[in-house]
Amino acid sequence: MHLFYDPTINSTDKTHTLSEEESKHACRVLRLKEGDEIALLNGNGFEFLARISDSNPKKCTVEIVSFKEEQKSPYAIHIAIAPTKNNDRIEWFLEKATEIGITDITFLLCSNNERKQTKDERFEKILISAMKQSKRLFLPKLNTLTPFKEFISKYPTGLIAHCYEGAKTTITTDFKTTNFPILIGPEGDFTLSEVELALQTGYKTISLGENRLRTETAGLYSCMQAKMVLEGEVRDRV
Repeated sequence: MHLFYDPTINSTDKTHTLSEEESKHACRVLRLKEGDEIALLNGNGFEFLARISDSNPKKCTVEIVSFKEEQKSPYAIHIAIAPTKNNDRIEWFLEKATEIGITDITFLLCSNNERKQTKDERFEKILISAMKQSKRLFLPKLNTLTPFKEFISKYPTGLIAHCYEGAKTTITTDFKTTNFPILIGPEGDFTLSEVELALQTGYKTISLGENRLRTETAGLYSCMQAKMVLEGEVRDRV
């Protein structure tokens, strides 16, 4: 069944009109017509079964047949990552991390960033597409580019990955399931002053293995490791 996204739909709606973009995709690209059934996601825990009642390619109207709701998990995977110079690489990270289960993404503005701006509208579309593809009911929250010091002030504890020497722990031993972001630096790494600031506020340094990883690979690896910790927490509570 074809999946569509509309953040404005809610459980009290009996009918709904798709956005112009989704209407065009449904009626012109997919050639859906009256009576055809589709699924709608609002990115906030709901999936709706709907039937097309008016296949207008600019204002496609549907009747809501039924819906299911998923409760939001109290756990979080928040990766704060410096955007890569090559947009394709950070887009790959966004897509794969969404499939795995990331909940929050913040782009960090660090001293060594090669990219000082982000294409949030483009990135949001990638998250939506990955959510639909992986059949997730919650859209990850995408936060705009945030200066490193400002982020550390808002989130004073978490984990930070860097390439400098020193004692390091691992995600599997020290990751906390809420309010505990993992920081991934730019391709030139964090500066020593940034690392020291993070450690002073309450962050712990983590190792991501023996090999040096690209920024987007480090972000995805961290997401996978955090997901494993969360799955272990859930099993322990059952």
